[in-house]
Amino acid sequence: MFEEIYAALRKVPAGYVVTYGQIARAVGSPGAARTVGWALRALCSAPQNDVPWHRVVNAKGEIRTGQDEANNVPLQRLMLEEEGVEFIGNHVDMARFQWNDM
Repeated sequence: MFEEIYAALRKVPAGYVVTYGQIARAVGSPGAARTVGWALRALCSAPQNDVPWHRVVNAKGEIRTGQDEANNVPLQRLMLEEEGVEFIGNHVDMARFQWNDM
């Protein structure tokens, strides 16, 4: 299932975000948002990959890496901002930047 998750995430264009739940639904497992998180965590062991993991946020538009937030949250936010994604406080402006074409 991880490869299906990665394939779905590769379709999300730069400058947009999706939620864990959106990816789960896109791969035919609507209740598997946590599995999406596990799949993204597994990417940590792959130093080079083409999966845009940084484009996944929680349903509120918050960054949740499940790892050392002191190091990963700023990186994820920086990567999103470099793509033009804007935040309102600590939340992605989901009305503008959520990709709904899954």
